[in-house]
Amino acid sequence: MLTNQEQLRYSRQIILNKIGIEGQLKLRNATVLIVGMGGLGNPVSMYLAAAGIGKLILADADCVDISNLQRQVLFNENDIDSNKADCASEKLQQQNGDVNIEVVDEMMDTELCSFYIPQVDVVIDCTDNITTRYMLNRSCFEYKKPLIVGAATGFDGQQLVVDSRDESSACYHCLFPETNKPPTNNCQTVGIMGPVLAMIAGMQALQTIKLLTDNPVQLNQLNIFDGFNNQWQQMTLKKQPKCTVCGDGS
Repeated sequence: MLTNQEQLRYSRQIILNKIGIEGQLKLRNATVLIVGMGGLGNPVSMYLAAAGIGKLILADADCVDISNLQRQVLFNENDIDSNKADCASEKLQQQNGDVNIEVVDEMMDTELCSFYIPQVDVVIDCTDNITTRYMLNRSCFEYKKPLIVGAATGFDGQQLVVDSRDESSACYHCLFPETNKPPTNNCQTVGIMGPVLAMIAGMQALQTIKLLTDNPVQLNQLNIFDGFNNQWQQMTLKKQPKCTVCGDGS
C-alpha cells in the first residue's frame, strides 16, 4: 500500500481515474532505463522521478559542457566537467528522495545492454548517437522490452513507441533501415531549441507512464512535432516483413 506521505505527494496523479492507487503502485514498483542524460534525458528523468517511478537507471558517459546549459535544464555552471548521469542522479534525489537511482557512467554497449535491459520494465532512448539507437532497438526486441524513442534537431522533434511484446509492432529499424552512412544532421551541425526537447521528452515520459500503468499506447505511429509552426503530425508505420530486427530478415 501507499504511505500517507505518498498519497499526499501523488494525490493529483492518483485522482485520475486512469491511474488511481493501483496505477501509482505500479509506478512505484517499476524500473526504467534512460539512455542519454542530455537535452531529452534531463526532462524525461525529472518527470519520471516526480511521478514516483520506483527505480531509474541513468546511463551516460559524457560530462557537462557549457554548451549544454542552454537546454539541459538539470545542470548549471557548477556542474561543468561532471559526469551527466552522476550529476543528474544527485539533482533527482533532491527532487524525490524516495526514488532509487542507479548510475551507469559509461557509454552503453551490447554487454551493458544484456545486463541492464532484462532488469527493467521500459527503456527510454534519449541518445543522439545513431549506433546506440540501433543497438537499443535490437536489444529491446531480443529481451522483449518496450522502447520509447525520442529525437530532436532544430525546431523539429520525433517520438515513437516500439513494443516487441506486440507482434504487430514495427521497430526503429523498420522506419530507418541501418546504412553505412550515418546521418549528418544533429544538434552540433544544425542546432536545437531547448523547448522542442521539452515537448518530445514530455511525450516520452507520458508514454512511459501510460505503459507502466497498463493504459493504451498507440503503436506504429511516429509523432512528428514542428515547433516553428506549432504543429503535430502522425505518420502510420508498417512492420516490415523483411526487417532484420523484428521481421524474418530474408
